[in-house]
Amino acid sequence: MLRNLCSGAFSRAVLAEFLGTLLFVFFGLGSALPWPSAVPTILQIALTFGLAIATLVQTIGHVSGAHINPAVTLGLLVGSQISVLKCVFYILAQMLGAVAGAGLLFEFTPSNIRGSFGVNALSNSTTSGQAVAVELFTTMQLVLCVFGTTDSRRTDNTGFPALSIGLSVALGHLLGIYFTGCSMNPARSFGPAIIMGNFESHWIFWVGPMSGAIFAALIYTYLLTPPAPNLLDRLSILHGSFDPEHEREREEHRKHSVELNSLNNYSKNMDKA
Repeated sequence: MLRNLCSGAFSRAVLAEFLGTLLFVFFGLGSALPWPSAVPTILQIALTFGLAIATLVQTIGHVSGAHINPAVTLGLLVGSQISVLKCVFYILAQMLGAVAGAGLLFEFTPSNIRGSFGVNALSNSTTSGQAVAVELFTTMQLVLCVFGTTDSRRTDNTGFPALSIGLSVALGHLLGIYFTGCSMNPARSFGPAIIMGNFESHWIFWVGPMSGAIFAALIYTYLLTPPAPNLLDRLSILHGSFDPEHEREREEHRKHSVELNSLNNYSKNMDKA
């Protein structure tokens, strides 16, 4: 475990999570700023958050898995996809990245435009219980999408995972904005709350998304798909001695090498003929 902590790959992955969350919060919150000449619409905000995630998943997915969300990271931990150590460091990096992204946007934005600065809050007479439920379900569908689109056991056409995950984020926002401003991501809520010093009902944006992620992991891992790793394999993943993400990358690289060798051998045989 400590060896993984000191590795260059682990450090790069943590840095990628910090940078990815910084950019996600910067662009997402920026789309919700109340400019007098162009008040943002629900569709604009939802698409911006979704496009930001899709772009970042495609950009840093091969470095860290592009979680960019403590709820996604927790869900993957519960699903025995990452180690406890990676979970802790990823969440810390995501929270710091969110604060940095919100802080940069705050400094770049004129004071008369900041408004509530995208701080998640209850709206339209939504109660705390209703808000938790909405955050739970919107995040649950996102984490289910992450599990489904990145499942290496699938043999059908998975399409474009980055696009699917981005659309899942946009889908959640199209509903959740009316209730809570839509978090689905505790780091996204934490960043502007720190900058504005506003933590009213902030607990909702941790309890709801984290609970949704746990439910999604349990549903996908134990109900929707057959058991994959045995107990020892799961413990190895949680301990950090086995990383399924790197194993998938190595397997894909091996398959690619085999395909190239087969093509080269075929070309040589054709030349001899």
